[in-house]
Amino acid sequence: MTPTRFASLFIALACSSMVLTGEAAAAIKDEVWGTMQDGKPVHRFTLTNASGAHVSVMELGAAVTEIWVPDRAGKLADVVLGFDKPTDYNTNNSPQFGLVIGRYANRIVGGTIKLGGKEYKLTTAGRGNSSMHGGPEGFGTRLWKGAKVRTSEGEGVRFSLLSPDGDQGFPGEMRASVTYVWTNDNRLLIDYSATTTKPTVVNLTNHSYFNLKGAGNGNILDQRLKLGADFYMDAEPDNTPTGEIRKVAGTPFDFSAGKLIGRDIDAKDPQMVQNRGYNVHYILRNSTIPGTVAEAAELSDPASGRTLHMYTTEPGVMLYTANFISTDRLMKGGVKYPLRAGVALETQHAPDSPNRPHFPSTTLLPGQTFKSRTIFAFSASPAQ
Repeated sequence: MTPTRFASLFIALACSSMVLTGEAAAAIKDEVWGTMQDGKPVHRFTLTNASGAHVSVMELGAAVTEIWVPDRAGKLADVVLGFDKPTDYNTNNSPQFGLVIGRYANRIVGGTIKLGGKEYKLTTAGRGNSSMHGGPEGFGTRLWKGAKVRTSEGEGVRFSLLSPDGDQGFPGEMRASVTYVWTNDNRLLIDYSATTTKPTVVNLTNHSYFNLKGAGNGNILDQRLKLGADFYMDAEPDNTPTGEIRKVAGTPFDFSAGKLIGRDIDAKDPQMVQNRGYNVHYILRNSTIPGTVAEAAELSDPASGRTLHMYTTEPGVMLYTANFISTDRLMKGGVKYPLRAGVALETQHAPDSPNRPHFPSTTLLPGQTFKSRTIFAFSASPAQ
């Protein structure tokens, strides 16, 4: 694939004038859910719609902590993995359940970026020679400020964060926000925004792990995934991106027609073996449609009937099947999760974009506003 053709797959999309996607939930509960290690309170907000389906989000990491949606019989279950208290989200071995990742989601190889002829060394402690998820003290570790807001699509919660110049090595003071709106048709709207005082890079995503059977109810190998992607990014077995773009056809990475997640998860591809499953970035097929939110993925659970349709303005999605989750640790509800207890679908720009000229730019300049939207839309199919 030529660099020109590849770049065309990654057109940066704006989301400043999105169409109303459903009447928003009316009830928002604000509570102190717990405290940080230093004693600072952590507020959690629960958004409940007319049917009783609800979503909880908290100030630590601007994280999604619960999503309760019905199955085909109308029974609610929490379909995202997590913990019972905020301090568990902020540990060195955290799987980063539901957190907002930034300033730069995924890897920046070598831990350096160049902007305006100047090289910046990023913090890479504990991550080898790559900056990972914005550094060891990235946005997912921070206490954001949450507040109820009224948006053009209804009531929601907005989390705001000030990241100082030089934070984790990144230049520029960045003001970031994440806004959540939960609609009566069970859609979670996530809008990201950021500005900077100096040229910098930005790549924000949500790191929720989904299990449509309900968190703690086994693994996700029997759930069906379809991705709107014909290409994926090659990587070394340690997940360092090579910069090469490959076709999914004829590989275990092909979800273009939809298949059970577990069908090819034990394939002998070196990248699959090293990761014990999927940990791969896909180039979305619809990422060339300017100014629109395009469908990126469909996840379904045949047993419960629950289905998740995911839409985004982002050009790619990172698929991760919780291959290294701790099986001895008590999670939400006091249960232990098995390996592959959930699947993460992280909408984002490509890893290492700042060092790959043929990738779409993630540079943000003073005077510009970064905008991105992702929608998680839940429904339930009738019995077959």
